[in-house]
Amino acid sequence: MCPLTYARRERYARQIILPEIGEEGQERLLGSSVLVVGLGGLGCPVCMYLAAAGVGRMGLADADTVSISNLQRQTLYGEAQVGLPKTEAAAMRLRALSAGIDLRLVPEGLTPANARELTADYDLVVDCTDNWRTRFLIDDVCRGEGVPWVFGSIGEWAGMVSLMNGHARRALVDVFPDRAELEARGAASGGVIGALPGIMGAAQACAAMQYLATGKSPLDGRLWIFDAASFKAETVEI
Repeated sequence: MCPLTYARRERYARQIILPEIGEEGQERLLGSSVLVVGLGGLGCPVCMYLAAAGVGRMGLADADTVSISNLQRQTLYGEAQVGLPKTEAAAMRLRALSAGIDLRLVPEGLTPANARELTADYDLVVDCTDNWRTRFLIDDVCRGEGVPWVFGSIGEWAGMVSLMNGHARRALVDVFPDRAELEARGAASGGVIGALPGIMGAAQACAAMQYLATGKSPLDGRLWIFDAASFKAETVEI
């Protein structure tokens, strides 16, 4: 854990007064490390909220560059950053938000060659990817290394979030056993309403913060499903 200075107490006061967080939970957040895989629609709010919450070290893994079509939903970036690697562009914004944060950039993204070594170096992984092949890779390596991870998926108007490999020991392949069929789909390329990844990414960040600060999450062994078209939500046991 990381001790609270006067400046930190002032900065994170609105979290510290929450009985579920308190000083001990905030110290845990400050001493924690998170690997964010994917810096797109989900990754942008996840990174912003985790950095703002005081997570001490973050890995940013993405091989993509910022494009003009990203700006409709990827709120870490601006027009002047089009063409830059997302890891570099994201780091600019996050360091402006939290100057003391330790950022590790992974511009090659998460790959079968680096996944195990990368994952083992973090307390938690947050999946913000757009394809099932990478999600199942995260699932495999996190189970192998004993690292919990937050799953997230969006498309059009709906999305899903869960905590995998926590105390309930749920694996993605247990929830979605049709792995070969899902992996064959490739990266998502359909439409999505711009605010949806903001909602779901914030939910992922919330689940991550709860787990890091308290060691538990209400989404451990449960799947939260939200439909922005109808504003209906449900949580199911998995």
